[in-house]
Amino acid sequence: MWFFSSPHIVFGEGALSYLENLQGKLACIVSDSNVMRAGLVERVRSSLPAHIAVQVFTEVEPDPSLEVVRQGAAFLNQLQPDWIIAVGGGSVLDAAKGMWILYERPDVDPSAINPIETYGLRRKAHFIAIPTTAGTGSEMTWAIVLRDAAERRKLGLGNREAVPDWAILDPGMILELPPRLTVDTGLDALTHAIEGFTSTFHNDFTDGLCLHAVRLIFQYLPRCYRDGSDFEARQHMQNAAAIAGLGFGNSMAALAHGLGHSLGAVFHVPHGRAVALFLPYTIEYCAGSDPQTLRYVELAHMLGLAGETQNAAARSLVNAIRELEKSLGQPLNLQELGISRESLEQEMNLLVANALNDTQTIMSVRVPDEGDLQRLFWAAFEGKLVDF
Repeated sequence: MWFFSSPHIVFGEGALSYLENLQGKLACIVSDSNVMRAGLVERVRSSLPAHIAVQVFTEVEPDPSLEVVRQGAAFLNQLQPDWIIAVGGGSVLDAAKGMWILYERPDVDPSAINPIETYGLRRKAHFIAIPTTAGTGSEMTWAIVLRDAAERRKLGLGNREAVPDWAILDPGMILELPPRLTVDTGLDALTHAIEGFTSTFHNDFTDGLCLHAVRLIFQYLPRCYRDGSDFEARQHMQNAAAIAGLGFGNSMAALAHGLGHSLGAVFHVPHGRAVALFLPYTIEYCAGSDPQTLRYVELAHMLGLAGETQNAAARSLVNAIRELEKSLGQPLNLQELGISRESLEQEMNLLVANALNDTQTIMSVRVPDEGDLQRLFWAAFEGKLVDF
């Protein structure tokens, strides 16, 4: 038995105006300082009806920590809002979900949020997600990724109750997204879509979503990169990120996320950049699995690539991903990220341990052991073919 979860979705030009319909007394906008400076928090605030009072929490940092979630939950408990409105990228949306759970259930340890417990959300507040990037898909999912600063690792948490009540996709909120952030988040969405289609939990309800998201991203991400004011491209990318979120959020990601989470926590690499870098290497690795478990032929054919066998299709797909990343100025190996051989050697044990313990690693059609994880990290460092 499996489930398909989705928020109510309002999308397209002017979607932010839906906020005029809200009923309630108090809303807390959760965001970060960059989104605040860009004027996007004020856009949301001014879209709310006059009868709703508004308070703002903007302390969320990139790769949000357990501590900032506790801090934000304490703020919510002081206010007692009936709406929590998360405005930002994946870090903000994930942190706000964690704050929401702790606001409703102060007894919960944020590091122990899991899909088994019943938390009884929505007794105090409902949740709206308004993304300001096109990539993480967090506005669609129940996933919550938080950083344990003491242990230097990311925690893959979540609960189906934490799916937002509403996701508002207004392309006007991402028109000024800088090129590098556009690429990092867009390639995150591509990784979601490909891993959602190829993970062990793929299913009939998510396959079409993932495939269409891949198609949209290959078509529109380069346009967004070349011209951020291209409204059509921005709108399609925003939709693609959300569609990929619905896809992988209901089927799970896989090995590129396990490796990317580990790298990001240790070397502070932006999430999308990390998972996208590992994606080609993990496809090569998984191509060594049982061909009956692989789905690269469908992906290759959808993109018009050659490949009648799983291995041939995997090679075509890897080449296409690397060509796309190259055209977007994205690093293709760990050295291009500025990571030295010495620092990788020094951190290898922690990197491997983090990847082994990541919830997404075990969703891969081929699950690596410690030795293979080390070889994967070194292959990604040197930019070498994964042929083991």
